[in-house]
Amino acid sequence: MRLVEVRNGENSVGNRLIDQMHALRARVFRQRLDWTVTVEAGREVDEYDALDPTYLLAVTDDLHAVVGCARLLPGTGPTMLGRTFPILLDGRPVPCHPGMVESSRFCVDTELGMKNAARGLHKATLALFAGILQWSLANGYTEVATVTDLRFERILGRAGLPFKRLGAPHPIGNTIAIAGIIPATPENALRVQPEGYQPLFTNHLALAA
Repeated sequence: MRLVEVRNGENSVGNRLIDQMHALRARVFRQRLDWTVTVEAGREVDEYDALDPTYLLAVTDDLHAVVGCARLLPGTGPTMLGRTFPILLDGRPVPCHPGMVESSRFCVDTELGMKNAARGLHKATLALFAGILQWSLANGYTEVATVTDLRFERILGRAGLPFKRLGAPHPIGNTIAIAGIIPATPENALRVQPEGYQPLFTNHLALAA
């Protein structure tokens, strides 16, 4: 397994992986978690996918299958937290500054049988955590904002990542949602790297070749 950084329209390999990512999101968010999301032709896509995000994908070594994914958007632009879930801020201003990036649509295909890493977490989960923080640091970001649920907040705790809540949990659909900030620091990135983790940007160059 390795991580790759892709954006829409960069190359045919990246476009194929992005399509697989949307199919994975449909399986996880609609079928497994029963979230209220829009699925068409077996793909989950929302308005934020039209904002030229960066996608971090955990893929098999042969680039055949997407194991996990996360979507990254600048905190200064339209974000899910500011536009869709401001209720999670409990009336506080939307955090918005050049040092913040928003991570959304994080999911992992746990049925692929990838070996679990330390702390009982899926290896792809830890690799994506490390990749998000590594990417953030390389691009000048100091904070990662995210909207998630209480289950995922516990996963962050098991991974050893600090999570500063931006408000109280709120019921949204059939889950209890929460918004928070994870500091993007070299220490946090190193803390969550699973055994055998490959540097993200080496893999990006290999994909584009």
